[in-house]
Amino acid sequence: MAEQYDLIVIGTGPGGYVCAIRAAQLGQKVAVVEKRAQHGGTCLNVGCIPSKALLHASELYEEAGHKFAGMGINVSPSLDLAQMQTYKAEGIKGNVDGVAFLLKKNKIDTFHGLGRIDGAGQVSVIADGGETTSLTTKNIVIATGSDVAHLPGIEIDEKTVVSSTGALELDVVPAKMLVIGAGVIGLELGSVWRRLGAKVHVVEFLDRILPGMDADVAKQFQRILKKQGMSFQLGTKVTGVAANASGGHSVTVEPAAGGDAKTVDADVVLVCIGRTPYTEGLGLEAAGVEMEGRGLIKVDAHFQTNVPGIYAIGDVIRGPMLAHKAEDEGVAVAEILSGQAGHVNYDVIPGVIYTAPEVATVGKTEEELKEAGIAYTVGKFPFLANGRAKVNKATDGFVKVLADATTDRILGVHMIGPHVGELIAEAAVIMEFGGSAEDLARTCHAHPTLAEAVKEAAMAVAGRAVHM
Repeated sequence: MAEQYDLIVIGTGPGGYVCAIRAAQLGQKVAVVEKRAQHGGTCLNVGCIPSKALLHASELYEEAGHKFAGMGINVSPSLDLAQMQTYKAEGIKGNVDGVAFLLKKNKIDTFHGLGRIDGAGQVSVIADGGETTSLTTKNIVIATGSDVAHLPGIEIDEKTVVSSTGALELDVVPAKMLVIGAGVIGLELGSVWRRLGAKVHVVEFLDRILPGMDADVAKQFQRILKKQGMSFQLGTKVTGVAANASGGHSVTVEPAAGGDAKTVDADVVLVCIGRTPYTEGLGLEAAGVEMEGRGLIKVDAHFQTNVPGIYAIGDVIRGPMLAHKAEDEGVAVAEILSGQAGHVNYDVIPGVIYTAPEVATVGKTEEELKEAGIAYTVGKFPFLANGRAKVNKATDGFVKVLADATTDRILGVHMIGPHVGELIAEAAVIMEFGGSAEDLARTCHAHPTLAEAVKEAAMAVAGRAVHM
């Protein structure tokens, strides 16, 4: 007789494994199904974790070559790319092994293979060899994440025409890299290879980088990246990629609004035009699960699909495709299934770009507030006026606080500068508790720290920044 589970989670990326662990903590009998040989999903295997390893290593390499001498440290670094890739692999292993340990610690049964929903409460696990295991459960959570989006007519071979996955595995630094798409992933990975010696050219269909992000931040970020050596071709579409005689590629581009086509040569072409929900082989149509635009699974306010007992979280449902958003949804649905009031505040989900300098944002942008007709005030403070940033010679960027003009409640915070990926948590916490710019301005911050720039930006909302 098949074992009866309270919950089966399909996918063990950040959303899936966190959901499973929280449900187990609450006393549910849980199983997970994972198509990969190891847990962690895209994030731990070919996304967040390996990219941060290469970003960190390449940043240190560039600092050693260009900044250490100014601090009285004389070195001549040489690149061992194979060892850098080993360093990355070790980081991945440590993380995925950690997830496996946590699943075992919480007495969660694990099944490896493709998960298919055969109806409410019925899941089949199809192993690589074709063997099928049938599982029964009260509830199912789909947490299968997303896959790279493809550009029609351009074949990704993960060698010289690569997605984000292939860009993490290059064994030679290309002389010229062309990045299609000026979003978060393209700019992060472009930064890695530029620091290691590639000449990086970014082609973007829209007339700006980072669509949807605060315009002030995007403009300054582009200026900084150009100063670092990246080049940009905005308002331009890629219409073809063809191999050339040198072993690289000739990329055909033309103005997005129409015009004459030109070619740009590159040794490696990185296609980063976004991600699409991964629902292939899940049996959603046969199970009667309703879908919505862009291939997303339609869910209600409690993450349940139109089929009772089938839920979905993370990249397969609407909202930003971010690991921490999926984690919070995983916790929420586990708590809902345990009779608690799980909830996700979608107005306070931070986003970070892990370049140097970093970019971090949470809440509404000025453009969104204007479009909604909400009156707001702005406080802005540059890192150039921050003592810690000055002494560290890391003065690019600023902090911007947006507050309601009537209530002073903080509506959004946007930063570009050193370590702002860590500083944004302060903004998220105060926004989660409905805090005001005055609350933040009155909170004592240690000196000298980069976080003082956040306090000063909050003070600037009322026109009383001290160091500017």
